Amino acid sequence: MSNKKYALLQHGAQLDFVEMPATHMYQLAALNQRLHKELEKLTANDAPELPKFVAEFERLEIVLPGVELQNGLDYINRLEQTFAALQAEEKQYPLISLLTEIRALQAQLEQWYEEEDEL
Repeated sequence: MSNKKYALLQHGAQLDFVEMPATHMYQLAALNQRLHKELEKLTANDAPELPKFVAEFERLEIVLPGVELQNGLDYINRLEQTFAALQAEEKQYPLISLLTEIRALQAQLEQWYEEEDEL
């Protein structure tokens, strides 16, 4: 059994595939759902548009040229940077709670990838 799963995320007409440790895929799905729920509460002018979590797969073979598989840690790092950049502008919503959730998953993924590299 594979120790990875794959998420299909949709941002408008764009499809993104993200590779995650199987043990952490549910956290990505839950984080995405929470961020969408809280996104409308943000008052910053540059509030991000987030992709929707469409599906997860245990196996994935991408056959369309130009479509790339994103590393889960890279995806979470970009997400963290996006929300961290809002801190200076966001005045109403307690953004720190969202950043805490993103950073918790980020730390778990960093540890998982370090352990994978050691094996």
